[in-house]
Amino acid sequence: MSQKQVREASVSRKTKETDITIEINLDGSGKVVIDTGIGFFDHMLDAFARHSGCDLTVKAAGDLHIDGHHLVEDTGIVLGQAVAKALGDKRGIARFGEARIPMDESLAEVAIDISGRSFLVMKAEFLSPIIGTYNTQMTKHFFESFASAAGINMNMKVEGENDHHKTEALFKAFAYAMKRATVIEGQEIKSTKGVL
Repeated sequence: MSQKQVREASVSRKTKETDITIEINLDGSGKVVIDTGIGFFDHMLDAFARHSGCDLTVKAAGDLHIDGHHLVEDTGIVLGQAVAKALGDKRGIARFGEARIPMDESLAEVAIDISGRSFLVMKAEFLSPIIGTYNTQMTKHFFESFASAAGINMNMKVEGENDHHKTEALFKAFAYAMKRATVIEGQEIKSTKGVL
């Protein structure tokens, strides 16, 4: 990455179910503007941005009169596309990142590889179907959608008792793993293939 290059992107996706625009600057300072209409989801995206150190704007509208599934899923897709676009050819990035984050009784562990190949392994059990108006099933689906769109291999697990704590610990561990994997530490592409 040259000294003046800024790793940022803006991506929009509009379907019959959702209308989403995301702007991201991977080298930001944690500036956040989030509005999805799902309070707890806004809280999680805010936590991701602040702890990863990126600037993030998310403007999302969708068919919440049905439920939050389409909106959360499509937000994951658009965020993944924005991250992939901001990373460009991934030259110089650390590529791998991991984090262990506690939150009260909960402990989350996330390891990622920005490999260009998507895969998600997630071990998490939630006791409640919802947190506020957020469906706890959507946590895994969000990360599946993100990993697929971004081309990132992610291995995640969380243990604990409180679903709010477990989910928040996961998003914060995800943030720190991404922060560590996207840091520029050289000029080379870290792959024997020469591409990521």
